[in-house]
Amino acid sequence: MKGMVFTEFMEMVEESFSPEIADRMIVDANVPSGGAYTSVGLYDYKEILSLVTALSKLTETSVSELVRAFGRYLLGRFVEGHGHFFANMDSTFDFLESVNDTVHTEVLKLYPDAQLPHFNTERQGSTLVMVYRSKRPFADLAEGLILSSFDHFNEKVTLQREDSRDGDYNVSRFVLKI
Repeated sequence: MKGMVFTEFMEMVEESFSPEIADRMIVDANVPSGGAYTSVGLYDYKEILSLVTALSKLTETSVSELVRAFGRYLLGRFVEGHGHFFANMDSTFDFLESVNDTVHTEVLKLYPDAQLPHFNTERQGSTLVMVYRSKRPFADLAEGLILSSFDHFNEKVTLQREDSRDGDYNVSRFVLKI
């Protein structure tokens, strides 16, 4: 997993909780990197799971809730650092439909070794069905990104989610309705 995800997570923990909680989380998680991340580094995704689990115990907040909160935080950081992906988008649906073919294509140009989830979208009038597929268990992160996109585009959208497995893949079906 790209180091940028780790560095952003650490920033969110420090901003949302405190630098002391971030330090305790790293110690409690006992991760192989020792909590020293660079944005261009590559780390095992299991480290972030260990960090979130430790943070969950420290804050008495569920892992799912923390990962969704991170997704919400991360979208704001993406808007700040990569606003061009949002510039010509008029709605949440427009943006989400562009993630797989536009955003992820550009990410792979910069980071060819990135292992990104796959998203299929299908719009049916005022409904968008988005299917997340990944070998990594980060549907909560995707949900947080989706929820934050509602705020970014100032839209009232309802979201339903169904999780399943397909062999080695985590699959989540998000149904968004305006």
